[in-house]
Amino acid sequence: MECVAHTDTAAATRDLGAALSVLLRPHDVVVLTGELGAGKTTLVQGIARGLGATEHVASPTFTLVREYTSGRVPLAHVDLYRLEREQDVLDLALDELEDGERVLLVEWGDPVAELIAEERLRIELTADARDVRRIAVTTVGPAWNARGDEIAAALTPWSKR
Repeated sequence: MECVAHTDTAAATRDLGAALSVLLRPHDVVVLTGELGAGKTTLVQGIARGLGATEHVASPTFTLVREYTSGRVPLAHVDLYRLEREQDVLDLALDELEDGERVLLVEWGDPVAELIAEERLRIELTADARDVRRIAVTTVGPAWNARGDEIAAALTPWSKR
């Protein structure tokens, strides 16, 4: 199932992330994709805020993994942009973070999404010339498909375009 939303400010992208965060549970995997500057980290900031994280949320581009543990569910934010081999991804042992009791958000994870999780939420962000972001949210696997109506409802404020 795919739902599409649009935001025209960073604040709106964060708000959308916060709305999605209500649906997230331990062990959930969210793969974020899109060009540089499309708003992936901005969306993660909203998700973290919605989960109650109080830490400053920044891109993990140079650290690969940032963990935020102050919210209702621990959050691991991963950036795979600089990794070139599947083994590099496996070596991160993402399934072991917080003993698996976390939400895993993976930027640039499309090429290795199946290695990370069979069940996942895929979020693709694209921006047009006016800086309006198109945010396509796709469920992958039965567990996420079962939450499809909840996802559509959470995105409703940003789906009217």
